[in-house]
Amino acid sequence: MLRVLLLTLSVVAIAHAELCKPDAQNAFKVRLSIKTALGDNAYAWDANEEYLFKAMVAFAMRRYSSKSTTQISNVLLCNVTDRVSFWFVVTDSSKNVTTVPGSEVEAAIRLNRNRINSAFLLSDKTLQFLKITSTLSPPVEPSTPVWLIVFGVVLCLIVAGIVFLIVAGIQQRKKRNKESTERENLEEKGEVTVTVENGIPCEALDLKAGHINGVFAADDERFTSL
Repeated sequence: MLRVLLLTLSVVAIAHAELCKPDAQNAFKVRLSIKTALGDNAYAWDANEEYLFKAMVAFAMRRYSSKSTTQISNVLLCNVTDRVSFWFVVTDSSKNVTTVPGSEVEAAIRLNRNRINSAFLLSDKTLQFLKITSTLSPPVEPSTPVWLIVFGVVLCLIVAGIVFLIVAGIQQRKKRNKESTERENLEEKGEVTVTVENGIPCEALDLKAGHINGVFAADDERFTSL
């Protein structure tokens, strides 16, 4: 009986060794940077931490599927290094000689990534599942809605256009008033333009005061004396 039990345990151990090895089917590599994350408060990775990791993976599998009966013993670790990296697989709880499909394990880990990180006081950057993409943080929403920003820009452009039109109108009006004033001043001063005909400057006739032609004035004096 004892021999049978020992033989069974040996077969199971050999089967588990075949299931959990680097790059095996449905196997995942994990790398932890405890010292980087915690500095002087870093803890040592030992059998207790391995047990906690197995428990968290079993928890993730059971939480992912209500039909899952994954136990801690179904999570196998292998190739553990001092720099805290290892491989793991999850075996089928009903058969224990086959592994759970990697897609299910990945989905369970992604669903519970924050819980696993919190258990080890780490983050996605310091607790890496190399074949599983990091969980994406929710997009940061701006404190001011985008539509309000666009509305403010359009409103500023409209106000700037109105101000420009008002200023341009005022300047145009001032220019017209200035030209009108200068024209009136010229008319009041009687300033007229002297034209030149056949090389002889001719003064324009002053219609208000009149203008006496010197030639005819001389003729009038000559005939008057006769």
